[in-house]
Amino acid sequence: MGCGKTVRIKEYKYIKVRRNYGHGKAEGEDRSEKKVGKKQRRKRKLILFIVEVLVILILLVVFYVMSKLNKINNTGSLDAKKLNINIDSETQEVLDNYTNIAIFGIDNRSSGNYESGNSDCIMIASINDDTKEVKLVSVYRDSFLAVDDKDSLRKLNAAYAKGGPTGAVAALNKNLDLNITEYVSVDFNAVMEVVDALGGIELDITKEEASNMHIWIDEMNEVMGTHGKPVSGPGVQQVNGIQALAYCRDRMSGGDDFRRTERQRIVVGKIVEKAKQADILTLNDLVDKLFPDISTSLSTTEILGLAAHVKEYELADTQGWPFQLDTKMMEKSIGAVVVPTDLETNVDLLHRYLFDVEDYETTDKVKEISKAVSNRTGKTAADTTRDTNPLVQDAAAAETTK
Repeated sequence: MGCGKTVRIKEYKYIKVRRNYGHGKAEGEDRSEKKVGKKQRRKRKLILFIVEVLVILILLVVFYVMSKLNKINNTGSLDAKKLNINIDSETQEVLDNYTNIAIFGIDNRSSGNYESGNSDCIMIASINDDTKEVKLVSVYRDSFLAVDDKDSLRKLNAAYAKGGPTGAVAALNKNLDLNITEYVSVDFNAVMEVVDALGGIELDITKEEASNMHIWIDEMNEVMGTHGKPVSGPGVQQVNGIQALAYCRDRMSGGDDFRRTERQRIVVGKIVEKAKQADILTLNDLVDKLFPDISTSLSTTEILGLAAHVKEYELADTQGWPFQLDTKMMEKSIGAVVVPTDLETNVDLLHRYLFDVEDYETTDKVKEISKAVSNRTGKTAADTTRDTNPLVQDAAAAETTK
């Protein structure tokens, strides 16, 4: 009996000790779990706080961007039925790899109206969606082409005066076999304000240009109430906004409209180059100055989509078009014009230049306009007096590097 009692006592004690030990372990685990639970809750709270801050920051950025974009005069999409897109499905497939935007420089200093008036500057920006290379083509404003639905032959800049942005885009599509659906119109003042916002740009100015810029600056001071000063003389120098604009407008320093459009492309290139290097404060100032001077069909989504790749874009080349041409004095109501010699050839060259299309077959409409221009002016390919075909230039450059 004594042994049994001893054993039971030992078992009891053993069990009790074991139970006590087990009970002590559970309490430790509870304390540990409570600590882990508190840490996890604190961690979740921290994550939620960070997420909330990020959401607020994103909303602020969106609000900021939208407030900037609201400064732009958005006209909505152009009526596709009125844009004279006549290209076939094969050409459309090629052009689908590019974003083509018409750019018009409008002098609306007095009216503030973007829907009418002759376009002082006509450009096509063609963006390769894969490589992000941009080619900029100045279409000479005096080009003798079909400018309306009746195919009236006049200077191309009359298309904007007759039909506004829709009419001007339609004229480009019809005469050049393009599929442009978007445009940007920029006010006369934009060049001045952008260049000033960037702190000026560097230009190499000739003696003749310096002299003629003085005339343009005086004229703009009188019309716009500005107080611009002429450049001190020729040479490489930093110019301000009104000086850059005078440089763009100059068509008296030799080369007529051909050299003038080249100057415009030089200024655009300099602006792009400097803007890509600008800090955020400078870009903010640039946006504040530029956006109110813009009218466009591009939606906010489309603008943001283009802006997302702005650092990737590279201005690969700029050219004036027609590449092969002659000039002619027409009747008094029209004046001196630029005649493509001939239109069909120039459209073929344009598609090779912009889209790498070999042996492009122009549409029947382009063939029809080409014949009409030749008949009206008496000019054919044999009458070419100015040939700036970039494809020939590229081939010659490649030959010299061998």
